[in-house]
Amino acid sequence: MRLTANGTEKEIDVEPDMPLLWILRDELGLTGTKYGCGIAQCGACTVLVDGQAVRSCQVAAADVDGAEITTIEGLGTPSALHAVQAAWIEHQVAQCGYCQSGQIMAAAAFLDITPEPTDQDIDLAMSANLCRCGTYPRIRAAIHTAAAKLREA
Repeated sequence: MRLTANGTEKEIDVEPDMPLLWILRDELGLTGTKYGCGIAQCGACTVLVDGQAVRSCQVAAADVDGAEITTIEGLGTPSALHAVQAAWIEHQVAQCGYCQSGQIMAAAAFLDITPEPTDQDIDLAMSANLCRCGTYPRIRAAIHTAAAKLREA
């Protein structure tokens, strides 16, 4: 199968039912995407597939053949952070940090379709991504900041 991961086309030989999460981590070495629950309930494994936020633990290889995948490693660069990444730092969102790559990817996808979110929009969109540390108020503030930065750009 063939896919594009963070702008680089890759050809990989895996079973068609292998979860995208394991392709990213084990086959491509992109370990920023985390394994949380394995049943698409926590959001730690969220990545973008053709611009849509998906739970990579439940997406089969056969379903992403030819797709464009963006992981946390491909969202921005150290010298040019994505607005969501910069806002996460500004608001010191992460505590343990385990869920944060999934949170950031979900927030980036959300802001692509909701450029001027309300608190309620954010709470609803992000409620499917769990944070054991409870940083939800900082997540909301960071998303508002990122939305403002993206509107300015």
